[in-house]
Formats: sequence, C-alpha cells, structure tokens
Amino acid sequence: MAHPRKVEPDHPMIKKLREKCLALPETFEKEAWGEATFRVTKGSMFAMTDFNHHNSGHIAVWVKAAPLVQPELVERDPGAYFVPPYMGPKGWVGVKLNSKTRWKALEALLREAHLLSAPAKLRKILADTRL
Repeated sequence: MAHPRKVEPDHPMIKKLREKCLALPETFEKEAWGEATFRVTKGSMFAMTDFNHHNSGHIAVWVKAAPLVQPELVERDPGAYFVPPYMGPKGWVGVKLNSKTRWKALEALLREAHLLSAPAKLRKILADTRL
C-alpha cells in the first residue's frame, strides 16, 4: 500500500529546499513514503522532507551526514537540528525549516550529503572542480 502524500510541494520552505537540492549536479526528486526525496543519479538519496512526518510537529529536511556531524550539530543547536527517526541511527541529521533556518549552513550540509551519495565518477569530477 502506498503512503499518502504528506509533503505540500508548493509550501514556501519546501520550494526553497527543492531549489537548493535540484541545483546540485545529477540530482532528481522522487516521492517516497509520502515525502519528497532528493537523490543523485546512479547514487543514493541524500535528503528527504519531513512535512509533519508521523506527527513530528514541524517541517524539516533529513540530510545524510558524515560521521560525528549529527551529534555535534544537535548538541550545539537542538532548536534547529534533531536526530530524525529511521535515518538518525545512520548519522542523518534533521534540520527544521522555518523563519530561523540558516540557509547557508543548510546548503553546505546538502552539498556534503550530495557528495556522500554521488557515485565515484561524479565525486571525482566534483572534487576536481573544487580545487
């Protein structure tokens, strides 16, 4: 049975998040579990919306993160960051989307998550262009 759609695609925070994610190379959006997910072609998912997912009480994005990033962010600012269900034990970090969202910091997290999810060939291209 398919999950009912949770995310509202035209919500301003979701639209802004979508813009940031889809600006990354080889990225596409796919609805899964009733939420918008962002994935790298021939790679894996690197971000997923949380539009009051399982009555979380907020609009957020779950972002793939390198080891130790999640606990550091959650400890530093628990009002902005959280450990998401399901993906939290794998190191993903939740970022609340609201008027206080620090978009530059979120963009940096998304870029790193994208790199973690990219296939080796794309990672090499991206690394070479960052030099």
